[in-house]
Amino acid sequence: MTDLSLYRNIGIFAHVDAGKTTTTERILKLTGKIHKLGEVHDGESTMDFMEQEAERGITIQSAATTCQWKGHRFNVIDTPGHVDFTIEVYRSLKVLDGGIGVFCGSGGVEPQSETNWRYANDSKVSRLIYVNKLDRIGADYYRVIKQVEEVLGAKPLPMTLPIGTEDTFVGVVDVLTRKAWVWDDSGDPMNYTIEDVPADMVELVEEWREKMIETAVEQDDDLMEAYLNGEEPSIEDLKLCIRKGTIKMDFFPTYAGSSFKNKGVQLVLDGVVDYLPNPTEVNPQPETDEEGKETGTFAIVDADRPLRALVFKIMDDRFGALNFIRIYSGRLKKGDTILNTFTGKTERVGRMVEMHANDRNEIESAQAGDIVALIGLKNVQTGHTLADPDHPATLEPMVFPDPVISIAIAPKNKGASEKMGVALGKMVQEDPSFRVETDEDSGETIIKGMGELHLDIKVDILRRTHGVEVEVGKPQVAYRETITQAVDDSYTHKKQSGGSGQYGRIDYTIEPNEPGAGFAFESVVTGGNVPREYWPAVQKGFDASMAKGVLAGYPCLDVKVTLRDGAYHAVDSSALAFEIAAKGAYRQTIPKAGPQLLEPIMKIDVFTPADHVGDVIGDLNRRRAMIKSQEPGATGVRVKSEAPLSEMFGYIGDLRTMTSGRGQFSMEFSHYAPCPRNVAETVIKEANERRKAAEAAK
Repeated sequence: MTDLSLYRNIGIFAHVDAGKTTTTERILKLTGKIHKLGEVHDGESTMDFMEQEAERGITIQSAATTCQWKGHRFNVIDTPGHVDFTIEVYRSLKVLDGGIGVFCGSGGVEPQSETNWRYANDSKVSRLIYVNKLDRIGADYYRVIKQVEEVLGAKPLPMTLPIGTEDTFVGVVDVLTRKAWVWDDSGDPMNYTIEDVPADMVELVEEWREKMIETAVEQDDDLMEAYLNGEEPSIEDLKLCIRKGTIKMDFFPTYAGSSFKNKGVQLVLDGVVDYLPNPTEVNPQPETDEEGKETGTFAIVDADRPLRALVFKIMDDRFGALNFIRIYSGRLKKGDTILNTFTGKTERVGRMVEMHANDRNEIESAQAGDIVALIGLKNVQTGHTLADPDHPATLEPMVFPDPVISIAIAPKNKGASEKMGVALGKMVQEDPSFRVETDEDSGETIIKGMGELHLDIKVDILRRTHGVEVEVGKPQVAYRETITQAVDDSYTHKKQSGGSGQYGRIDYTIEPNEPGAGFAFESVVTGGNVPREYWPAVQKGFDASMAKGVLAGYPCLDVKVTLRDGAYHAVDSSALAFEIAAKGAYRQTIPKAGPQLLEPIMKIDVFTPADHVGDVIGDLNRRRAMIKSQEPGATGVRVKSEAPLSEMFGYIGDLRTMTSGRGQFSMEFSHYAPCPRNVAETVIKEANERRKAAEAAK
């Protein structure tokens, strides 16, 4: 029986290029998991094992590994920073107990850091903050601390302070013990000495130490009283208070360092042991019923309780599908039969492995608190719960955002369409934010995702991993439709063709719903003119019709239907008759209700050197962007805006040209907004032409 207090399930997350993967490499080196460091910029890091990751120097999928530090077992997940892959961050945070938020010493709190921080808040994950790259030009530890307070609304608690800045950065002072850790220039993380605080930093260290103690003792009334009476708490007591506050997310212990130069990482690892929770100290996962509503029971982390495990990631490799699971309670052994509560089917555990990036160790058993991968499960998808067949329960499922961009693809070699279908099936299983559909009118295969880079990588994976060369159409925007006026109307469905016929009449109001509220239905029929058992059929008919709008065939959003009255026939009426009546009513009334095309609006966050701000803003204005703010920083200006997705295709190339390759941007979906008339007319015209071409082809 393993002692769960020695477990730490942690994730490392940050903005693109803040140094997450480099930090993970350092952790693996220090914990003895690897002996040679691989660098991201050389395309040789352990955790970025996909070819596409090595080439682009970014992390695309979260990688898991297990290592040991001071007798504690760390399950570490290195997550992507790019906004198109936030789904990987979200599902990793869902199964972790703690995290390390990495911030760049010069870049500070960047757009993606905000999104990831928000996800971590939603998932209630306790975190440490690690300010990395303090050896870089423009690095400023104290500015980043201020940004964390102002931009993220979080409370950092500095545990180490940097000695020197930029190229004079040599080490850190541990505020708690008042000791300086100084590294030499050899680049070996083990070549350090522990010294007294440099004379010019003594006052600064005392000032921050006092702030730290004041914040920490707020967690314990007795210690606070003693401190106010002039009695300083012991280091052990302070650590207990900091641990308590970190787990409650009252504050976030903050560390300084440079992973690339191997300075400061040991103290971060000590912080993980000292302050981040073990699996038993985290609020247990709520269990839900078939509808997804919470039942009031919880998967308490205990190896002696019935099995509860969540599948949080599926990865296809040469040995078959790897199902990554986090075990919340119970034990799991090779050969066990487990129940997938989503499908209601049982599965047998064939092989179980402990992961280290894309290497694996075969293991015989695992228990509550472990993150392992199972090989050979049949009908399992991300978000499914695996449970003890005698004690079934479902864990709170994951919710994934809808894609905002799509492209049509076709195999270059006509004989490869079956191979492409199989490959796409595997990719959809791996990534829930990636969807594949067949266009009913044209018969084209459409792939949908979270952004241009997301789909670009998918096409690349099809080509390299699955050996399918494809032709790619131009990106299509996921437009939507809605209505702008309320209409009272009536519709009768009547059909007589020998024997019993079909009859159903409905009087109804169709009106716009609140933005973002979706489809709503209510019935105010009194007196039994439309019997109660037919109401769900009317709702079903309208709901099914919403999938296709009347302007350009895009899904219709935010509509409310109220069934006011109607009539039925004792013999000829049926649920089917009323469902058909509702579908006819939709086609009849929506064109009268002021239909309108909606376009996806994206949150755009651009970083540009100060001398190119005018060009960048001028270009954004040409793209119909609404500029929200400009924030000057040490190395440039951040311009925040909102712009239609349709205007942002190919933006990265234009931005690099304008800023001599120094500009960066990130983009995520914000909301749907009405299309300007000229844009709407073009979109509707194109949609109608596509439909005509497809009909002609048939």
